[in-house]
Amino acid sequence: MQLQVINSPFNQEQAELLNRLLPTLTDAQKVWLSGYLAATPFTILGAANNQGAVLPVQSSDSKAAKEITILYGSQTGNARGLAKKTGKTLEEKGFKVTVSSMNDFKTNNLKKVQNLLIIVSTHGEGEPPDSALTFHEFLHSKRAPKLTDLHFSVLALGDSSYEFFCQTGKEFDSRLEELGGTRLYPRFDCDVDYDEPASEWLEGIFGSLNTELEGITPLKESPVAATVQSTESLYSRSNPFKAEVLDNINLNGRGSNKETRHLEISLEGSGLTFEPGDSLGIYPENDPALVEQLLAELPWNAEEIVIVNKQGDALSLKKALTSYFEITVLSKPFLEKVAKLSNNEELQELLVQGNEEKMKAYISGRDLLDLVRDFGHWGESAQEFISVLRKIPARLYSIASSIAANPDEVHLTIGAVRYDAHGRDRKGVCSILTAERLQPGDSLPVFIQQNENFKLPTNPETPIIMVGPGTGVAPFRSFIQEREETGAEGKSWLFFGDQHFVTDFLYQTEWQKWLKEGVLTKLDVAFSRDTDEKVYVQHRMLEQSKELFEWLQEGAHLYICGDEKHMAHDVHHTLLSVIEKEGNMSREQAEAYLAEMQQQKRYQRDVY
Repeated sequence: MQLQVINSPFNQEQAELLNRLLPTLTDAQKVWLSGYLAATPFTILGAANNQGAVLPVQSSDSKAAKEITILYGSQTGNARGLAKKTGKTLEEKGFKVTVSSMNDFKTNNLKKVQNLLIIVSTHGEGEPPDSALTFHEFLHSKRAPKLTDLHFSVLALGDSSYEFFCQTGKEFDSRLEELGGTRLYPRFDCDVDYDEPASEWLEGIFGSLNTELEGITPLKESPVAATVQSTESLYSRSNPFKAEVLDNINLNGRGSNKETRHLEISLEGSGLTFEPGDSLGIYPENDPALVEQLLAELPWNAEEIVIVNKQGDALSLKKALTSYFEITVLSKPFLEKVAKLSNNEELQELLVQGNEEKMKAYISGRDLLDLVRDFGHWGESAQEFISVLRKIPARLYSIASSIAANPDEVHLTIGAVRYDAHGRDRKGVCSILTAERLQPGDSLPVFIQQNENFKLPTNPETPIIMVGPGTGVAPFRSFIQEREETGAEGKSWLFFGDQHFVTDFLYQTEWQKWLKEGVLTKLDVAFSRDTDEKVYVQHRMLEQSKELFEWLQEGAHLYICGDEKHMAHDVHHTLLSVIEKEGNMSREQAEAYLAEMQQQKRYQRDVY
């Protein structure tokens, strides 16, 4: 639509300028401009997520309009980090901001909130993160109040390779609307590379709040990212530190079915620091052999230059497929993008409504090489081919050391992932990099991911119970190292499990030393392949149910780390059984007991 002089208050020159400018603006810039210029209430359409009408805040109470509550639900720390940075940025613009974990927010205060920003991740198969469970349950219950005075917006974090992408954010967004809330700005759904969409969302929030900024920050210079540089270490997720590998050894004995690498990495000169319970992020590179196989199927020169991002960074096609783009995972959103560039009828058929199960079966265990071999390449050029690929996501690993015990170092425990699927050997991207190609003296791009949801008790005399089979034992090595260094006197109990005692008892000599010295109070182990009937950590917990419940009654904090789908699920139900039996409670009472522990941060999980 062209602006005409005859039906507008603008002269010919102004109309021409506006007609050239308006088509170039993003949705976020249009929203900001609308909010900046508006003198009376206005309505805009939120195109980003087809959310319908969105209203800016037009409150007669200017003080209320300047108050913003930011609630976050975070499992690994991304949502928390974004919430803190968003709050800092809004404060710099003159707002009074309250930032809180959903777990700490008093639900009876919700009716008093007029401007609410939700930043939440989705965990596992569409589940809320642990820190959001209570608030999510409250909001979806009959106890939730009507929120007709509420203005809100949701930033949803997720991973598009999972079926229920950003599900928790979508649920919060729709429920707040059901309760009568009005959107400040449309929900934004962010994939693993969330910096740019988070920045665009924040700019949209500014516009909807009618904030008068001195200048529009370009999207590529994210206001979120800018805050990072001014408030944190020079090195971060968006600017990783090139850390030298000091040591890389196999923890498993000869004859084991597993390979578990113990990495010692130098942080000297980085300024990075961490606490027990935090994670280390690594940006890995793809297997060179897989890249060569993929290039052999493509018609373009491996050295052809392609632009890999909006900032205009250029790499050779080979380098881009090796170090920048994900090539090992398929997802429905990715296939839909490919289908738009492909004329392959079989691929189109796979995405037809009603073929969901067939599509899911196809993407499970397959990668980019399979897709190209099965349906051919897409796009007229290498640039068009890579245009639908997403950036390699960082891999997060629970830190296995205390910085107090190992200054300027960080240790990791990484299980090598190898399996066969669809007639081909498959390898974990980062785990096999560390197992097969990484040598002492090499470097890795790393950053610290804080995790406030997995922390030692502030009182060093508080007992702790740790359940960590396999590589899930990693953070508990950091817990015990820290307690040894600080002289903490609280009791500690570890449940560890793996396949075989002789070959798979990770850090065995260290645990036995700590047990002998009293740093570790109790140790129960389960080696599932050493007995006719498989025994796991949850079986050991049941055997010790009486004492386990006594520790809980004494105020012990209980931690679980490891596989979510099986182990953590089984351990959770075992805990309920222990509480039910030893506490003489009903199942409902046991669930309430465990929920209260979670609310008090006495039940914490680092599961994946």
